[in-house]
Amino acid sequence: MAKHLTTIGFDADDTLWHNERFFRITQERFAELLADFAPQDHLEDRLLEAEKRNVGHYGFGIKGFVLSMIETAIEVTEEKVPATVIGELMAAGRDMLEHPIELLPHAREVIESLAPTHHLVLITKGDLLDQERKLAQSGLGEMFDWVEIVSHKTPEIYDRTFQRHGDGADRAMMVGNSMRSDVVPAIEAGSWGVYVPHGLVWELEKAEKPASHSRYAEIESLEGLPDLVNVIG
Repeated sequence: MAKHLTTIGFDADDTLWHNERFFRITQERFAELLADFAPQDHLEDRLLEAEKRNVGHYGFGIKGFVLSMIETAIEVTEEKVPATVIGELMAAGRDMLEHPIELLPHAREVIESLAPTHHLVLITKGDLLDQERKLAQSGLGEMFDWVEIVSHKTPEIYDRTFQRHGDGADRAMMVGNSMRSDVVPAIEAGSWGVYVPHGLVWELEKAEKPASHSRYAEIESLEGLPDLVNVIG
């Protein structure tokens, strides 16, 4: 008899490898560069407003983040931002795009342990070239049966992906650190949603925890995933 759970989807950024902390480092540099024009908390609020406005145009990822920083710098300085500051922000973005991948604890061994028994699908969002670069550097790519890089994660995306590359959403699980993108829409599609907390969470990825849902689960780290998979069956 076939197992109930046959397909496991994984988020990438801050689930398998570090990502958000590099945004935070760059944002601190952004605040330093504009310290003469606005206090840090004001800059953070203005930058978040710009990101909310721009995500529909630029999508998720480093390039959109840099453009939002530049737009915010122009606004808070009333178009007086020095060209050198713009240059430094662009350089910071290039540094982020070139930063080596650092896998999170247990990522490799968990993927290796589950690959022989389940269909593994990587479902990530962001800039296509950057996500492809990170996956190639991670050394995990060959263990996934399919890689899906999308602009947004919706119930429809999960339903379609698990139908095409598994046995349907009801026999699938999505694992990730974003309640808004990885857990809630996957559960709405009919799959399991497994939350793996990460210390740093972008404001736009926060959502209410569906704690009472029968297909919601939470683990402290990826180390606990194989045991959870065995329990679900």
